[in-house]
Amino acid sequence: MHPPLGEAGRLAEPLMAVVLDDDVPPATLERAVARAGAGDRLLVGIASGPVPARIAGLLDALDLTLTVTGEDRRCVTVADPEEELEVLRRAAARNPQAAVVLGQVLRASESLPVGAALDVESFAYSTLLDGPEFRRWVEGRGPRPLPPVAEEPVLVRRDADRLVITLNRPERRNAYGRQARDALVDALELALLDPTLDRVVLEGAGPSFCSGGDLDEFGTTPDLVTAHFVRTRGGAGRLVHRLGTRIEARVHGACVGAGIELPALAGTVVAAARTTFRLPEVAMGLIPGAGGTVGIPRRIGRWRTLYLALTGRPLDAATALAWGLVDEVLPDDSAR
Repeated sequence: MHPPLGEAGRLAEPLMAVVLDDDVPPATLERAVARAGAGDRLLVGIASGPVPARIAGLLDALDLTLTVTGEDRRCVTVADPEEELEVLRRAAARNPQAAVVLGQVLRASESLPVGAALDVESFAYSTLLDGPEFRRWVEGRGPRPLPPVAEEPVLVRRDADRLVITLNRPERRNAYGRQARDALVDALELALLDPTLDRVVLEGAGPSFCSGGDLDEFGTTPDLVTAHFVRTRGGAGRLVHRLGTRIEARVHGACVGAGIELPALAGTVVAAARTTFRLPEVAMGLIPGAGGTVGIPRRIGRWRTLYLALTGRPLDAATALAWGLVDEVLPDDSAR
């Protein structure tokens, strides 16, 4: 196997395939598991049929396995594993630093407490913010004006022992920008401080629950250290997690980036039938940065999380329910 770094420290071959074959001798399988667990690249398993039981232990060590059948959370079932492997290869090749860092973060944080895992995610995110891949995305996007000030970016309503928190920037599809973030944090802190509240409902006004981070604000934090503390100590992820079973996220429309990262940390997620979920950050040279590498893997596993983030494809509500990303799917007119 070639060394992971090429000329000028560039990542070479960020993703490699592992063919899962029932003919592998036990000693070879044992070595493969050890090498996979300590690998420097993303390792994607390929199985043209059911994964043989005797090599199923290797699935844990891999970053993802593509299969044509089965419901194992370490696998994604696709029509053509070889064709899907090429999709993943191209995505990793376009942004190898972001892709490999994502795999490293998912591996490192899966056994950590949520607070520590959020810190690991943020450290990696800040690193990538100063990298060439994100810089290329920003240059391609071009200069953008900051979003206008909103009078009430978040609405808070109390109904007996229930607090309803509504993201209220429908004209921006409730993008998770600075104003919305700060107002949401204030509302969640209020909920944590009030023991008489038995239930907290988080919802969004307009066509979508949340379209993710406000792209007009990307790259505007004064420095990377401040960005880390804003994301972790000034962000909503920790607070959503601390509310535990008391908080229910009711999502609808296109839930992008933070639009599923934050709900995934809630005790319960209820989705409208036509809801879709998408993690686009790797294509921007980043990784999910609002808790997505923490809450989503705890629901669907790090393997399927990697697949969603590398492909950037939308996931429909029915599949999200089958995978465990959401807990209930309701008709569209009753999920809000």
